[in-house]
Amino acid sequence: MKLFDVYSLYDVTPVRGERCTIWDDKGTEYLDLYGGHAVISVGHSHPKYVEALKSQLDKIGFYSNSVKNPLQEELATKLGKVSGYEDYRLFLDNSGAESNENALKLASFHTGKDRIVAFRKSFHGRTSGAVAVTDNPKIVSPFNANHKVTFCELNDAESVEKELKKGDVAGVIVEGIQGCGGINLPSDEFMQQLRLLTKKYGALLLLDEVQSGYGRTGKFFAHQWAGIEPDVISMGKGIANGFPCGGVLISPGIQAVKGMLGTTFGGNYLAMAAACAVLDIIEEEKLVDNALEVGTFLKDNIPSSPKIKEVRGRGLMLGIEFNEPIAEIRRQLLFDKHIFTGVAGSDMIRLLAPLCLQKSQAEQFINSFKDLL
Repeated sequence: MKLFDVYSLYDVTPVRGERCTIWDDKGTEYLDLYGGHAVISVGHSHPKYVEALKSQLDKIGFYSNSVKNPLQEELATKLGKVSGYEDYRLFLDNSGAESNENALKLASFHTGKDRIVAFRKSFHGRTSGAVAVTDNPKIVSPFNANHKVTFCELNDAESVEKELKKGDVAGVIVEGIQGCGGINLPSDEFMQQLRLLTKKYGALLLLDEVQSGYGRTGKFFAHQWAGIEPDVISMGKGIANGFPCGGVLISPGIQAVKGMLGTTFGGNYLAMAAACAVLDIIEEEKLVDNALEVGTFLKDNIPSSPKIKEVRGRGLMLGIEFNEPIAEIRRQLLFDKHIFTGVAGSDMIRLLAPLCLQKSQAEQFINSFKDLL
């Protein structure tokens, strides 16, 4: 049997990682400024994280959500404290896409309505509802396209209100910062308007913090820069530093009904051990503050060049937009400078480093980048 060939792969085989460093099977050392799509939050193979998983596996690895699992309660308590959402409730699942799927379902359950407002250049996942609210027709099948979704321009509150006035909108879903769409920031004023408008017209505000959350922007969640509290917050990626895990924070006004949401693997012992360790490390090492400090330093020191159109982002969620395709410079960064980076579209280098990135490592990238420019 062969693998289903849907990924474009670089000829690199990582075999070991430590914090922001990766080694391949030939012994070559790389600086990781991408974290496997923003998944590695506290660093590769952090000793506390590794020990938490090993220790839990020695006890019990899995049982379903038909019995009590105190680790779920422990995570909920820690997450409420660290995020500032102690009065919200936590539903645990397995990925960011699943979290968004559950957020959309909650909005429809709660309001009794069936249409969603999303935004141009959005990405929310590849499952049925999540991909339907994703603005990328190439990955939306005819089956997925039957959901009732209206796309508005980001930062255009007037167009959102026009749709909300029609009375059939269950929720408005927006990313804290658009990731795959090109590190596009909703303005603080726009986020505040979304909060006011959704309340006014009886829709839920759904914040997709799968990529922009968990400290990446210098706040625990990116929407906290705007000083708002949404109805539902979706999480994934960095929540468990690479162990499959996701979650949804749900406001007190949304009633839980037995059976309305469910999952086989969500909230399992190993995922909870990993997620609890991640929050401990974030707090102990002050990684949210580090993300802001090192990310700001990195952004401020990206060299200017006629090739570069703009540098966007907050903290360690950054995009360098070029006036030309970036495939070659990204290849050179990987194979000549041994630095992992990401991409958004064909003209943006995307940087999503682990939150433990050091200033010296940021300087390494800056100097290497200068050489290639």
